[in-house]
Amino acid sequence: MLFNSEVFILLFLPLSLGVYYALPERLELRLWALVIASLIFYSYWDIRFLPILLSSTLGNWLIAQAFARWRHFDWLPLAGVLFNVGIIALFKYADFITGSLAAIGGWSHEPIGIILPLGISFFTFQHISYLMDLRRAAARGEAVTVHGLRDYILFVAFFPHLISGPIVRHNEIIGQFHLNPMRAGLSERMSRGGMMFLIGLSKKVLIADSAARMATPLFRRVLDGGTLNMGEAWLAAHAYMLQLYFDFSGYTDMAIGMALMFGFIIPFNFDRPHMATSIQDFWRRWHMTLSRFLRDYVYIPLGGNRGGVWYQARNMFLTMLVGGLWHGANWTYVVWGAMHGAGVAANILWRRAGFSMPSWLGWLCMTLFIAATWILFRTESFPATWSIYRSLAGMNGIEGAAIGPFVNYLVLIAGTIAALSGPSSQTAILEKLRPWRPVGLLAGAAVMFLILLIGGGLQSEFIYFQF
Repeated sequence: MLFNSEVFILLFLPLSLGVYYALPERLELRLWALVIASLIFYSYWDIRFLPILLSSTLGNWLIAQAFARWRHFDWLPLAGVLFNVGIIALFKYADFITGSLAAIGGWSHEPIGIILPLGISFFTFQHISYLMDLRRAAARGEAVTVHGLRDYILFVAFFPHLISGPIVRHNEIIGQFHLNPMRAGLSERMSRGGMMFLIGLSKKVLIADSAARMATPLFRRVLDGGTLNMGEAWLAAHAYMLQLYFDFSGYTDMAIGMALMFGFIIPFNFDRPHMATSIQDFWRRWHMTLSRFLRDYVYIPLGGNRGGVWYQARNMFLTMLVGGLWHGANWTYVVWGAMHGAGVAANILWRRAGFSMPSWLGWLCMTLFIAATWILFRTESFPATWSIYRSLAGMNGIEGAAIGPFVNYLVLIAGTIAALSGPSSQTAILEKLRPWRPVGLLAGAAVMFLILLIGGGLQSEFIYFQF
């Protein structure tokens, strides 16, 4: 069930909100209703995934319960982490690992063909963060608070963030479950949440999917063995950069907006990343909850910035390598992570050496680097990526690109301006927007227009669903 589908917008979301707000004084029923709605949402994709989600959640909750009772067994959370790593290794990396070993050993390999459960990379990280937070609290001598099973299931499976984040920590949301949904500020939460959902839907339908219709045929041609000329290569790189940004940030806006409509505040995930002036700055702004997870549960345990600048650069490189592998079971993702790790490490060494550059030059270097690495991210093929790099340099012809209908120019211009100017959508809607009736009327008209576009077949999965 896609967020940008008619069945979700016109049926599932209104029904879920209606049932939730019909039980303002019945906490147990209200939260169980939200749990059931979330499990229905997940089962809609493929009910075979539901036992994996539930068994993973129950297993982690039981480990947390055991640790709360026997705190001196400080290995229990670590065992839980290994349990989660084992689950994701089995479903996401089994074919990758066996295929790589077969290639090294020179023997034949038949893919195992395990289907990747939706959202497993995201809800597994939430399990890991929960267990490690409990262990760290115990190490500091603090009380180890273990939530009830219902609250823990809802923390993991709450449908707005279940499939593609943001990656939420237990102390950021579970306490909000017990607040009365009818408390003061209801109309503001509903209206701002609705506007966030609308902004995200607009990003997805109007910009991301339109950019995809320019980028996809060009990448497909290369993957099928063809080549691009210089203009086509630059168009493909630019269009895909816009597609990926507005696709993922659009999903995040919709998730944050829906959570707010239920009365919950979840973390931001984007802060104008294409206005960054370095690779390090980019990762402070892009997929912020993933960057935070990698910092707290990979980078810091590796040693963080302790031990000097070279150790810091090494730890950052290894952290980004893990981040690359998290994105997909393919050597291209490993190399992609290594490229970003090298870029961030170079930023650290450059800054510590006392060097600097004008902000505009830093932005240009960052943008070219991001565009080049996204190509590898998109193709998942080293030969195809190298072919496009050659085309970018004009080695396959220097002709221009045929962009197509005039609307394609508008998409490129509007998307570029939106990515490079103004506040983030979260800041604009949640902090700066003021109540004004004409805005509500325009929003209602925009929703109807987008639903008509979706009904005409303009809907597609979000890119990060594959991770």
